[in-house]
Amino acid sequence: MASRLYTWGQWAVRRRGRVIAVWLLLLAVVGGLGVTLHGKVSNEFSVPGIESQKAQDLLEEKFPTAAGGVARVVFAAPEDGKLTEPKAESAVAASLKKAADVPGVVNVSDPAGSGTVSENRRIGYADVLFRQSADEVPETSKDALSEAMAQARDAGLEVEFGGSAMQPKTEVGGPAEIVGVMIAFAVLALALGSLVAAGLPLLTAVVGVAIGVLGVQFVSSFVEMTSTATVLALMIGLAVGIDYALFILSRHREQLADPDTDVEDSIARAVATAGSAVVFAGATVIIALAALAVTGIPFLAIMGLAAAVTVLLAVLIAITLVPAVLGLFGERLRPRARRTERTERTGRTAGSWGLAWARVVTRKPLIVLLVGVIGMLALALPARDLRLGLPSYASQPADSTQHKSYDLLSEGFGPGFNATLTAVVDTGGIPAAERTATVADLRTTLAREPGVAAVAPPVTNPDSTLAVVAVVPRTGPDAQATTDLVHRLRDNAPGIAQAGGTLYIAGATAAAIDVAGKLSDALPLFIAIIVILALILLTVAFRSLLVPVKAALGFLLSVAAALGATVWVFQNGHLNGVLDIPSAGPVTSFLPVLLIGVLFGLAMDYEVFLVSRMREHYEHTGSASEAITHGLARSGRVVSAAALIMVAVFGGFVFNHDPIIKSIGFALAFGVFIDAFVVRMTLVPAAMALLGRRAWGLPGWLDRITPDVDIEGAKLPQRATPTRDGEAHQDREGHEDREGGADGEHREEREAAVR
Repeated sequence: MASRLYTWGQWAVRRRGRVIAVWLLLLAVVGGLGVTLHGKVSNEFSVPGIESQKAQDLLEEKFPTAAGGVARVVFAAPEDGKLTEPKAESAVAASLKKAADVPGVVNVSDPAGSGTVSENRRIGYADVLFRQSADEVPETSKDALSEAMAQARDAGLEVEFGGSAMQPKTEVGGPAEIVGVMIAFAVLALALGSLVAAGLPLLTAVVGVAIGVLGVQFVSSFVEMTSTATVLALMIGLAVGIDYALFILSRHREQLADPDTDVEDSIARAVATAGSAVVFAGATVIIALAALAVTGIPFLAIMGLAAAVTVLLAVLIAITLVPAVLGLFGERLRPRARRTERTERTGRTAGSWGLAWARVVTRKPLIVLLVGVIGMLALALPARDLRLGLPSYASQPADSTQHKSYDLLSEGFGPGFNATLTAVVDTGGIPAAERTATVADLRTTLAREPGVAAVAPPVTNPDSTLAVVAVVPRTGPDAQATTDLVHRLRDNAPGIAQAGGTLYIAGATAAAIDVAGKLSDALPLFIAIIVILALILLTVAFRSLLVPVKAALGFLLSVAAALGATVWVFQNGHLNGVLDIPSAGPVTSFLPVLLIGVLFGLAMDYEVFLVSRMREHYEHTGSASEAITHGLARSGRVVSAAALIMVAVFGGFVFNHDPIIKSIGFALAFGVFIDAFVVRMTLVPAAMALLGRRAWGLPGWLDRITPDVDIEGAKLPQRATPTRDGEAHQDREGHEDREGGADGEHREEREAAVR
């Protein structure tokens, strides 16, 4: 691999103009398609085959007027007023009359006539039913509905909106995300010691992310996808794009510190060595994200594939556009001599802090390993109480209309009102004369169930083959008691089946419970696939059996710690004020699967970059102990910088208003930080010190069938150095060198270093 990437790197440098032009042309074409022909993204997380989705499909088929999106308009009088006062009552009636004229509206309920007013007469609501499904209601209709409430607001009433049709849009690019990128730039500047060099990874990463995200928007015209898919592609693509470019650029500048190093040869060598690690690490991220398809959940599969394509673009840019840009800057990226002189004067060498840390970790490796593992397990303890779900409107920002409507409805009608369930009864198999009595008996049975606050009268379709009954729990949508209630209500299905009908428990709350259950069932298989994948890939990369086992165990520790911290913050309600979390609740149902897939790839990134340097030194010297200290000394700084960049980028999304994006950003930021600095930079060298030479062994039979990919570049030719006229000279053995006695000394030093 390294030899081929060396040739590839040379090609990219020599044809840098064409390479840059091709990427810019691709950006222009994909950008034009994404901006002009983009589709509409969804905020619904539906899964085919679950009970709530079957009920929704049945409603759309037999009772379409009941399957449309609902905007719930909540009215609240001042503290000393009532909605039943003449002025307030007339204002509400006038506003709802205008709402009936909004395009797409098929029905508007009347709070006074339907009895949807609280006992103290201060809070009430009206349901505005749209012809389209909740996800298809246009923004223009929502805006028109809000404008229709002007008369109610003028009368001094508070008007807020909830319901399935009023899901807020997911937005990115706010101040927090920009601050995250600025922090990433600062880390790059400190790590590389150059503002120009720091800007290059950001520039190339933005090109890749722009192509990826705009491409995803274009594909949304043909494939239904959620808004989270675009945000995830942006989040992952930006982070890995910066990191992959950083690894190659850092290796290039490290080589250029030798004044005799030829620029073109250095770029090709950086692509061959660091680029090999990029390709291997990128492949793990891509496969892990694509493996989300094995969950059998379409929206999650599309989300993973969208992010995987963006990572693939980041890898391609790292081995094509990055070397082309490096060739364009040429000698301007060579570290200044003053820095070398200052290093010599202070007696410090590049990577000296990494060397010192390696010595600390390997001095008492068993103690370090035990303390680290115990600490990680302590962080993981809250994960024992993990509950999965989808965020309700209580998780929206406190100043949003959705959150305010949630609070008003809870105040006026009880917390369970926001968790209203829909019992859908298919009575087609019941004799017509018995349908009414059967549904009435079911309503009575449901009302007797512990945990049910109220059961509304049934509503039937025109031919009476389908009935819909609203069931109001006593507890809110995020409560465990509500989940238990849904399962108990479904136990009533056999009674209906005996009469020839079918009972479904549906609604937004039931759908969230169903999705969480489906994802929980898929989690063990997904973890098994990821761990087996890690063992295979790392065995091929390092020709070792113990290194992959250690890496997989460290990855599981990182996932457990990240999940524990996420549960502690989002489910248990700690740090809510600091992180601007309006309400504690279950962890987003697909977050664990997403975290495992993404963190696996990123953890393997750091494992490959760090251990490949150790392997490279071991191949040259045969000393296992020196390989550990050398690997940390050479890679510790760049791996630390890469991890901090990831944390900064993901951390910027923690302050996004969308509760799903917020929790994903936190879990990934915390997971990367723990994995990089505790597992890879501490536990890995400690474990390697305990294993010694055994870490690099393979059983004979496995050694014979394992391909040799040479990601360390051991088979590359020796370095080329420029002659006085700027051209490289190659001796008869195929090694490039300059002429002259002093140059012979340089050649001997380089040969000794390679040996």
